[in-house]
Amino acid sequence: MTCYDRRDLGLLLLRLGIGGVLAAHGSQKLFGWFGGGGVEGTGQFMESVGYTPGKACAMASGLAEAGGGTLLALGLATPAAGAAAAGGMTGASAVHAPNGFFAQEGGFEYPATLGLAAAGLAVAGPGRLSLDHALGHVFDRGWMVPAALGVTAAVTAVVVGARNQRVRRQAEGEGEQEALFEE
Repeated sequence: MTCYDRRDLGLLLLRLGIGGVLAAHGSQKLFGWFGGGGVEGTGQFMESVGYTPGKACAMASGLAEAGGGTLLALGLATPAAGAAAAGGMTGASAVHAPNGFFAQEGGFEYPATLGLAAAGLAVAGPGRLSLDHALGHVFDRGWMVPAALGVTAAVTAVVVGARNQRVRRQAEGEGEQEALFEE
């Protein structure tokens, strides 16, 4: 008989809490559940904050959050699930960063916390109360952690970097005024 320890129970609670929140958050984007905009509404929002094309970005973000969160909660493919969710939350943090850190001011506190917790779970592993453990860790090998986090970091850097350039160009364009009269 297997005796589960505090670490296994703690990881289960963390996975269920973080994974559940991420899954619900992603479901807003994908399906419009829980008051969300669905792919159409979220796509329009994504375009307005510099992520283009909006619908594709909404799908990617929704899948990273809903898929990553569901897999984290189940403790399945934990390195990939945590990395995907962390990447999605990095994209959200970029949108909120100009407002500072604290959520009450519209800052990035909330997405950063979710992203760091997801990345921490990717690194720590799911514990013994997980599908990864039940399946012999076939989707949770040691080499998968740096691979998943590295690939996600590279893709996220490209996507967020391109978004930041678009936002910067747009802000510079809005600052310019056309001359009212020609000289």
